Amino acid sequence: MTVPRLDRPLVLEAPQRVADGAGGFVEVWQPLGTLWAGVETRTGRERIEARAPVSAMRYRITVRGALVGSPQRPQPQQRFRDGPRVYVIEAVAEADSQGRYLICFADEEVAV
Repeated sequence: MTVPRLDRPLVLEAPQRVADGAGGFVEVWQPLGTLWAGVETRTGRERIEARAPVSAMRYRITVRGALVGSPQRPQPQQRFRDGPRVYVIEAVAEADSQGRYLICFADEEVAV
């Protein structure tokens, strides 16, 4: 395995439910920390959602490995933030048998 180039700082965020003061809840995103990552574009497409075109891109994001249960280990339904860009994590897998790196398959959607 070649050593991946982790040259982009991404903020890992997790959803958190917070009371809205009216008996319900709203979802806010709690930062968990910054991870250095390698980001590769995979595929892209455009689709119509709510009568508006949406550009959907898929990414392969590589980060350093972390133990299962660690807050630094990305999980599905969490997301990475890179300034205004948001990558929603769909799946996470070990990149090698020693677990030195993790591969996160993520989506980014942008209204066009």
